[in-house]
Amino acid sequence: MAKKQNEKLDEETLALLVWCAEVEAHLVAAGATEAEAQEHIEEQAEWYTDQFFDGLTPEEAAKAALA
Repeated sequence: MAKKQNEKLDEETLALLVWCAEVEAHLVAAGATEAEAQEHIEEQAEWYTDQFFDGLTPEEAAKAALA
């Protein structure tokens, strides 16, 4: 069942979303378009979630993705 739109996200989920937005900015700075960066993060969501919980910075995760 889908979550209600007005249901609040927990702090951990919010932190992950902010972190992913920062990764996106690093990918764009490296030459990706915003749409390409968003699509890549969505397609690799599990990998990025692992990187977040492993403690990588957004910059480190972006560099790893581009390697």
